[in-house]
Amino acid sequence: MTTDLSTRHEPVGDLLDSTGGDPEAYRLSDKQVRSFHEWGYVAGVPILDGRQIDLLREELAELAKTDHPGYPLWYEFHSNESADPSKVLFHALGAWRIGKGCHDILWHPAMTVPASQLLGGSVRFWHDQLFCKPARHGGVVAWHQDYSYWTRTRPMAHLTCWIGLDDTDEENGCMWYVPGSHKWDLLPITGLAGDMNAIREALSDEQWEALQNPAPVVLKAGEASFHHPLMIHGSRENLTDRQRRAVVINLCRADVCSDSDEPLLDGVPVVPKGERLGGQFFPLLRECDGGRSA
Repeated sequence: MTTDLSTRHEPVGDLLDSTGGDPEAYRLSDKQVRSFHEWGYVAGVPILDGRQIDLLREELAELAKTDHPGYPLWYEFHSNESADPSKVLFHALGAWRIGKGCHDILWHPAMTVPASQLLGGSVRFWHDQLFCKPARHGGVVAWHQDYSYWTRTRPMAHLTCWIGLDDTDEENGCMWYVPGSHKWDLLPITGLAGDMNAIREALSDEQWEALQNPAPVVLKAGEASFHHPLMIHGSRENLTDRQRRAVVINLCRADVCSDSDEPLLDGVPVVPKGERLGGQFFPLLRECDGGRSA
């Protein structure tokens, strides 16, 4: 089995070699921060350059193999999250433990600096995800709120960074947001793959009407969007000749605690209820004061 990179809380490869300059140069504008709080997301944030994109694409192709030596380290691994073999959604959690690029991206200041602004404090790692929709038969990600899956933590001080490894648009399965839905109440889980409209049963008529006018998140490869943990989002199928691959980094503020006496992730030791996340599997990525790096 490959080395478990969760024991290393610093970059271990060359992904960040081309990343330089003052980390404060990655700060979002005041307008972007205000837009996030008003609408629940901010999009088009540059994260990766061409070399980094190529490195992560190559790494992802290897990690997706079920005979990869690091396979036992995944928290979850779904060659197809969908029940329909003709609509494929590759989805896996835990790549940071296996691939150097997927590990090192956690420390990228282009992600951690904006995250500290949006969270309003120091940034801790929660968990990562890989989402891949193959060309011509890529499946959907149904409408959902991320925090519906994360209620085993408190407070709700989480943030999702969705980073495209391909150009993403309405044709190849880009993400869609329902602007302002981060102000809705927490909704129950209604399924992640298969039926885009499964969430209907959990929505009021007014919410359902709002869902009919979502905003597409069109991104160039290497760009990211950040969204609130209650943001309603999803993505449609990919029937184009292009792939749609993404690395998703889920973050939280440093004061987030466990709200469960069960393991927070498969294979991870229990963090006792009421205790702050930390240790091997939940490293601190950026320490700051009031959104500005210390």
